[in-house]
Amino acid sequence: MRIETRNGTASVFIIDDHPVVRQGLALLIDREPDLKVCGDAADSASAFEGLEALAPDVVILDLSLSGPDGLELLKSIRARYAALPVLVLSMLDESLYAERTLRAGASGYIMKQEATEKVLVALRRILGGGIYLSEAMANKVLHHFAAGSPAAEQSPLAELTDREIEVFRLIGKGQSTREIAELLHISVKTVESYQANIKDKLSLKNSRELLQWAIRSGVTGTEL
Repeated sequence: MRIETRNGTASVFIIDDHPVVRQGLALLIDREPDLKVCGDAADSASAFEGLEALAPDVVILDLSLSGPDGLELLKSIRARYAALPVLVLSMLDESLYAERTLRAGASGYIMKQEATEKVLVALRRILGGGIYLSEAMANKVLHHFAAGSPAAEQSPLAELTDREIEVFRLIGKGQSTREIAELLHISVKTVESYQANIKDKLSLKNSRELLQWAIRSGVTGTEL
């Protein structure tokens, strides 16, 4: 499906909780004759207000938002705006997150470490109805498909559900059980249940090992 744009210019809405990132993307995109940033947001609530008011042609979404992460927001966007293409732009490792975001409804995944020009390539591709992945990730998916095996990652973290990955990421950022519960608007007991499931799936003995794994795993999107 090709997206019909207004006056030949596609409107882009940016969701990222870092003002510098939003400003940098806007400067990059607004130089292009066929692309224009129509608005931005730092969290889920303001994101939906902007999407409703501005009706953009495409969304750029960061996964590492404060509170509920971008993966949950992506699912909500897909449920409410089924035809709206979303490009995920994140520091989080594509080998763990790219396929998850595609399954959740994203049209593309690009890491922030990529050259800025790749963002423009990705935007134009998904506006044209295509899917964008890095060459390495696309080759990996095609290899698994050709071999007739699941395209999921071989990392033990692939066994975690999206919600467990979200809790795991917050653990790695140093959030306590109660803080995670408040951020995700769930009970402490529910967080403890997720933690127990994670430890079981990763064969971890205790909360200390869980924290160490979460820090080392790279799911926080920070360099170690």
